Amino acid sequence: MTYIIFEVKSDEIGKINKLTKDDLVSRQSIFTRDSNSLNMKGDFSIIKIEGSKEGLSRAKELAKELKLKKLDEKKAKKINDIIIEQEDSAASGMGMIFD
Repeated sequence: MTYIIFEVKSDEIGKINKLTKDDLVSRQSIFTRDSNSLNMKGDFSIIKIEGSKEGLSRAKELAKELKLKKLDEKKAKKINDIIIEQEDSAASGMGMIFD
């Protein structure tokens, strides 16, 4: 599945809600993380939107209106790998609880 990742400054965190309230965007898979949880320097959050071509196009439109920074492919891949690792780790942890 394709995805895009945006960086949102901490003082503009309300923009995430504006982005995700859109009907089409809200039907995509949405992940938000604070920079600290990704072991990254800075005071920001990231929002990853994964889904259909139409959903991602709409997210890009809204992000442009909201002046959110879309991450370049290299940085987005690095962050995506961290998110996947965290999700896998959480899933395996839950599996241990129910074993």
